[in-house]
Formats: sequence, structure tokens, C-alpha cells
Amino acid sequence: MTGWLTIREGTRPLIVTFPHTGTSLPDTIASHFVSPERARRDTDWWIDQLYAFAAEMGATLIHTAISRSVIDVNRDPSGASLYPGQNTTTLCPLTTFDGAPLYKSGQEPNDADISRRRAAFHTPYHHAIEDQIARLRAAHGRVVLYDAHSIRSQIPDLFEGLLPVFNVGTNYQTTCAPALAEKVTAICAASGETTVLDGRFRGGWTVRHHGAPASGVHAIQMELSCRGYLREPIGAVTDADWPVPFDADFAAPMTDTLRKVLAACLAFAEMP
Repeated sequence: MTGWLTIREGTRPLIVTFPHTGTSLPDTIASHFVSPERARRDTDWWIDQLYAFAAEMGATLIHTAISRSVIDVNRDPSGASLYPGQNTTTLCPLTTFDGAPLYKSGQEPNDADISRRRAAFHTPYHHAIEDQIARLRAAHGRVVLYDAHSIRSQIPDLFEGLLPVFNVGTNYQTTCAPALAEKVTAICAASGETTVLDGRFRGGWTVRHHGAPASGVHAIQMELSCRGYLREPIGAVTDADWPVPFDADFAAPMTDTLRKVLAACLAFAEMP
């Protein structure tokens, strides 16, 4: 499959990655799913539109069009769990976040399928990130990698109750300087929305693998609850009511906060 990876190169030391906004299902795989709608249900809906302003700020944008149900590029390629002891989906998920089977019986991916998907999508995606980090570090020395996500606000199989609106992930402040983590968290909290640092979502493979503060690479994950920027139906969803359309006016308060967040990331990266 061609055309699945899009890179918009910016000149300032900020990379924004979109690992889960893709909805493409390769022809050789699509018929194995129960339905295309179910395969796309856990997409980080409209996050690339929410952060469209980042290009104007000079950030580099990296986007995969491949659905996370095909392969999750934010998972450890070895298949090891990033959240031991907690429910989570795997490198090539077999179920939705709600536990519904993604594949028709007997058509789940085997080890060879997973290996092919890893080589076709996961590895080149992360090579692209590495290349952009190297390019920007050569020009600036320090760079911030910002991994953009969203998730439905209430998913009992993954977490209890209602998830905070802003979930900042730095794997216990090991993937970026504590000062950056604290600044981003403070901006989110100042919006008046519920905010947590290194809570249920403390950062996936992208920030854990690429974040190297001692070498000038500061990686931070932002997991947004969908209600913060969408008219989200709280609780279980169906194909009839999910996803809801993106409304820029409704999302404006969230966009304003995220502009401040990315501005803070740039200010940190560009400090003398």
C-alpha cells in the first residue's frame, strides 16, 4: 500500500505525530474484519484537524493513514505490553476498546501476518520519526516530539469512571525534562478542564522509544478525552452515533489551549 505516510517538514524544533487518526484498511486485510466501521471505531477521530494549526507554527507533522486496527504504531514492536496488569490492546489488536472482536472467526492475524505488517508500516513510521528528529537536532540541538491522541471519555474495559480531559504522558517524567512536563500540565489545568500528568495514559511506545532528554530529545504524549473537543455521547457508542462530526467552533476552546501547549513546547526547545 502506497501513500499511507505523510510528512510535512517544518523548520522549528517541534514534531507532532498522529499515530491513530488513520482509517485506511489495506485491501488484503479489510475483508477479514467483522466490518470496516468496527475496525475504525477506536480511531483518534479528527485529531489531525484539531491540530491543523501546528503547521502554521512551523512544526513538522507526521501522519499515518493506516488504521490502528491493522497495526498500532504506538505499541512495542515486540508485542510486550506497555501497561502490565492493565487491559490494553495489542500491536495488532484483536478486539475493540470495548472488547468486541475485530476479526471474523478464524481470520485473525497470525505471527507471519503481524511480522509483515510490522515491516510494512510500524518500522518505516518510526524510521521517519528518527529521520525528522535527526534533521531538526542538526539545526537546533534540542527538539520536542509531541504525540497527539484522543480517546472516548468512558471505556470501562480500559479505565474506571470518566477520564480527565487532558492526560499528559511522560512515563513518569523520563521521556522529557520535568520542567516541560510541568509547564504543559499547568497550561492544561489553567483551562479549567480536568488534567492529570502520568495517569492512566503515561505515554506509549513513541515517547518511550524516542524520548531521550539527555540527548536533547524531549517527548510528550497528549491523550485528550473526546468530550473536550467533540459533542461526544458519553458511554457505549454504535455505528449510528459514532463518530460525531468535527465542529471547529465547538472545539475552539480546546484549540486555544493546545496552541498554548505547542507554543510552550517550542519555547522550551528554542531556549538558548
